[in-house]
Amino acid sequence: MKNRVRELRSLRNMTQEDLAEIIGVSRQTINAIEKEKFDPSLPTAFKIANLFQLPIEEIFHFGK
Repeated sequence: MKNRVRELRSLRNMTQEDLAEIIGVSRQTINAIEKEKFDPSLPTAFKIANLFQLPIEEIFHFGK
């Protein structure tokens, strides 16, 4: 799934470790999400959306 996690994280000068700690996942999970090798669970996607104060649809794109 395409996403803007890396872009949004970088804009806030956050490391993958920072983001992982805040939302309660591993740094490896954040890395896999950013590389589009892993689709986050719905609760994780909502935590990311809430953190960045954006609708989930503006972060995660379900198309090709």
